[in-house]
Amino acid sequence: MTHPTTTDSGSLTLYRKQTAPGLGTCVIGGALAAGLGLGVFAVLVMGLWISSPYPDSGPDGALHVAATLWLLAHGTELVRADTLSGVPAPVGVTPLLLLGLPAWLVHRAARDAADPEGRALGVRTAWTGVVLGYVCVGTAATVYAAGGALRPSWLSAAAHVPLLAVAAAGFGVWTAQGRPYGPLPGSLRRAAGALPVAGVLRRFFDAERSLAVGRAAVAGTAVLVAGGALLVALSVVLHAGLVRESFLDVTTVWSGRFAVLLLALALVPNAAVWGAAYGLGPGFVLGTGTVVSPLGASAAPLLPPFPLLAAVPEAGPGSPLTWAAGVVPVLAGWTLGWFVARAATAGDTSWPVGRTVLGAILAAVLCGALGAVLAGLSGGPMGVRVLADFGPVWWLTGAMATGWTLVVGVPVALVVRWWRTKARIKAKAALLEAAVAQALQVAAPRSTPGSPGSPGALGQPGPARPVAAARPMGAAGAAGPARPAGPAAGGLAAGSPAVGSPAAGSERARTPAPPGDAAPEAEGRHWLRPSVRLRFWTRPHPGPEPHPASDSRPKRESRPGPKSRPEPEPRLEPEPHSGPEPRTRTWSQLRPWPWSRSKSKSRTKPRTWPLLRPRRNRDTPPPQLPPAPPTNPAPPTNPPPTPTPPARAPELDPYDFLFRPPVDDNAPAQDGEPERPA
Repeated sequence: MTHPTTTDSGSLTLYRKQTAPGLGTCVIGGALAAGLGLGVFAVLVMGLWISSPYPDSGPDGALHVAATLWLLAHGTELVRADTLSGVPAPVGVTPLLLLGLPAWLVHRAARDAADPEGRALGVRTAWTGVVLGYVCVGTAATVYAAGGALRPSWLSAAAHVPLLAVAAAGFGVWTAQGRPYGPLPGSLRRAAGALPVAGVLRRFFDAERSLAVGRAAVAGTAVLVAGGALLVALSVVLHAGLVRESFLDVTTVWSGRFAVLLLALALVPNAAVWGAAYGLGPGFVLGTGTVVSPLGASAAPLLPPFPLLAAVPEAGPGSPLTWAAGVVPVLAGWTLGWFVARAATAGDTSWPVGRTVLGAILAAVLCGALGAVLAGLSGGPMGVRVLADFGPVWWLTGAMATGWTLVVGVPVALVVRWWRTKARIKAKAALLEAAVAQALQVAAPRSTPGSPGSPGALGQPGPARPVAAARPMGAAGAAGPARPAGPAAGGLAAGSPAVGSPAAGSERARTPAPPGDAAPEAEGRHWLRPSVRLRFWTRPHPGPEPHPASDSRPKRESRPGPKSRPEPEPRLEPEPHSGPEPRTRTWSQLRPWPWSRSKSKSRTKPRTWPLLRPRRNRDTPPPQLPPAPPTNPAPPTNPPPTPTPPARAPELDPYDFLFRPPVDDNAPAQDGEPERPA
């Protein structure tokens, strides 16, 4: 029976049992990555040795050269002991293209070891195992290469090989975990917190902004290196004759020429960095005291025939053609500023001006640091004395890269930020205007009588239908024939435009008035907003005089009443239209803007009487409402009687006083007339 391990010693034993196989697997993976790199160089060197008609040594010498080139690809400095002066000469120029092969192999080994979908080993286990296996093979290769003509420097090998393995393996493990942006280790956080500007940087930048600044710096550096490569290509084209002669003079054997071609291709990234340093201004050195820059080139010492060295500008002062190389750092600064401005306007709100300026400054500093690192890796010593300095000066190249990108990048970042912010505001305004226009188009009627091409428009009468009459306004029970409609009634023609439209003089059609004292309900259209219907009540006609028998009071001689006013006829609504859709009205046409109203004051509009509420007789009590039924009524045994509706008070005509003859209060009452109150 097994018991779970609960003590510290038991837990440590269980941890070792679980991690030991994984650690061994990772060590083997790192060793295989180093062995693959050595194998590639060994195959290449052995192929050239076999194809060479005059080999200087046997297979052992070729394998020593392969191990030496593998160490050189890591940045290890080599020492050439067989010299004419007897003094060992260092060779420190590392072909940057060869640097990519071992870095890629270590990255793949660490990524496969820490892949969650594969072996699913721990992060620290995978990283530690791959680095240990790679360093072990690198140490063996250094010991083996120390017996050749080109032996590696022990200090340089001990520094460069582990450094490349640690960096590439760490990047591979990070890639396997999905490249998370977690917090920095505690040691790095404490070191960053000890800086005097840590609080300022923490207040102005977070993880997202820091990554944006880093991307801007990398983009500026990439443009700088690409511009340097373009300058090198242009120089090779201008010096094509010298390049061809140097390539043919190195050796007359095709295998040797192929080796020279491979070496030139491996040094193309170095030449691109040299061209970037040339465009920045400080240039590069071809020996102690020999500087090649756009402002002038010094006389170079006796250099070996090599195609890339044959493309170096001739000695002499600068010219407008060499001065044009200054376009490269300008483009790099513009790219850096554009990336910073794009990051500043990527969110919902733009960065403040101060934060944008600070971001551009930090990006320029990072770009200068990257330029200095690349300049240091691309150059190195090629011998002693005169050839001790070969390539760009790293600190001067970094300083000039920082200055150029700072001077150009900050204004570009501010201008592009302002332009993108203004474009965003215009885009939001356009979207808002489009949304409002769409909402108004949906809310507006699809066909209006007053629109061109629709029934009821000016000059296009259509079929009309009468509008229902309004509720009666006269006294209750007043009967009598309605006054016939005639020309004097002042009606509107069927199919005529809305009320207030200037369609005077057209033929007018009459509509019969409603029976009794019912006042017709006139309906019209607003002269500016055709979709709004206007309803108003016309004044009812008093009707004919009652019969003398129905009123015992003697009729007196009536006086002329107030001046009659035109009574509008009911609006005749046209039938629906099945023709083409009318033109959609815009927002400004649907709104009664003050400036769109007519300036003329002589326009005649129909006068309408206001809708007044009929007065109720105060002597008559208000009608009683029936009581509310109980909540739980008992089922009735007998059906309840039908309730009698209360008597409705007679409604009085509110305009009756206008048409009734005046009564003399001092005159005696007639027979049958009730006595008038004092």
